[in-house]
Amino acid sequence: MPKKTYQNTLTQHHLLKRIPTAPFGHIRDRHIVSYDEYVKTGGYQGLRKALTMKPEDVTAEVKASMLRGRGGAGFPCGVKWTFLPAPDGGERYLAINADESEPGTFKDRLLLDFDPHAMLEGIAICMYACRLTKAYVFIRGEYHHQTHVVEDAIREAYANGIFGDKGLINQSGNGSADPFVADCYVHRGAGAYICGEETALLEAIEGKRGWPRVKPPFPAIKGLFGRPTIINNVETLAHLPYIMEEGAKAFTEQGVESSIGGPPSYGTKLMGVSGHVENPGVFECELGIPLRTLVEEFCGGIRGGKKFKAAIPGGVSMGILDTDQYDAELDFDIGRKYNVLGLGTACPTVFDEDTDMVAVARNIARFFKHESCGQCTPCREGSGWLYQLLTRIEGGDAKTKDLDLALEIATSMGSMPGTTICGLADGNAWATKTIMNKFRDEFESRVHRTFVPVKVSIGASARG
Repeated sequence: MPKKTYQNTLTQHHLLKRIPTAPFGHIRDRHIVSYDEYVKTGGYQGLRKALTMKPEDVTAEVKASMLRGRGGAGFPCGVKWTFLPAPDGGERYLAINADESEPGTFKDRLLLDFDPHAMLEGIAICMYACRLTKAYVFIRGEYHHQTHVVEDAIREAYANGIFGDKGLINQSGNGSADPFVADCYVHRGAGAYICGEETALLEAIEGKRGWPRVKPPFPAIKGLFGRPTIINNVETLAHLPYIMEEGAKAFTEQGVESSIGGPPSYGTKLMGVSGHVENPGVFECELGIPLRTLVEEFCGGIRGGKKFKAAIPGGVSMGILDTDQYDAELDFDIGRKYNVLGLGTACPTVFDEDTDMVAVARNIARFFKHESCGQCTPCREGSGWLYQLLTRIEGGDAKTKDLDLALEIATSMGSMPGTTICGLADGNAWATKTIMNKFRDEFESRVHRTFVPVKVSIGASARG
């Protein structure tokens, strides 16, 4: 049987079926979907089906779908759920990552803006399957409007039997012999990028400074308030109603299998495209779509008819695709195939032929320098050094050795070399490394040469 590959077809999928999006609708027709409208368009049917099953069977169905996390790391959702210990009568938590502070990423915002019940239904399904008693939606501090939309939706969910003492629709009739109360709350962040890291997010919910924790213990064992905790992204949870209603098999018919022998990239993905394109926006595409197809068929091509130069595949921390990688497939294999950190949030930032890549690298380094929590010395000091070096290079005041020094710093910092607690330094390093290596000529043209040519003579009478 041949492997499933990407098929170039324009199809309206499930995540955005209530949010008018090109080419299936116009943004002027968007509105906040209320509980009543959500139910009339098929909402909460996935939850109702899940409630007729045993919790472990719901987890098995999600595991069979091979749904991978849509927040950046791509870890299998169902597998993560199985890490939880057996219930012991104490609190068990769900933390929803709605921080979305990665530059260039705005896909979750679309769901929070217009269809919050898609996330809430996924929350309810997850809480039922994992026997979680409380859920906290952690929304970034800058999402003022989105906070009010989600809070209103939660009130509707409580009033209609989703959460609370009379929640999960019909507690006495669900597939579990042990009905329980599920509560859901909104917790606002204060605008720190680092709180998008899962353990820093937990610290922030607890009212502490948003510093990442050393692992182990992992959150599934000892997370929020020292209790078992699952952390999922908004988009990840929004996929659950479809998986429960249509089945894991229907989900695996979308997306692609791995072309390098790794785990598959099944399902659809929200892809927010920004930068130098004619029509930026958020589109729902099957994983595996080539970047060229996304840009030219969904976004109207490169702005002003210019040529493609580069693109960040998903959030600035993922590194960069160069001019020859315009046809890169947007799936979870992208990191190993195109020498970037990974797919990330799958929200490409596109650059045209006139973009100064030195300025791009310097701007990214400035961001990471500002957002480092300062807990780990290599990240705290290294991010500052990278920014200084790239600023010097951009200004034409650097020497050749500064290029090598910048790459040396970028190679020596991060959780993958084992020098930091979280991956912020890795994002900084991969952005710097990939831009400098793939556009080396632009950096070399901005520096003063520092090597001295040496002539070698052989014998006393040899001439140089």
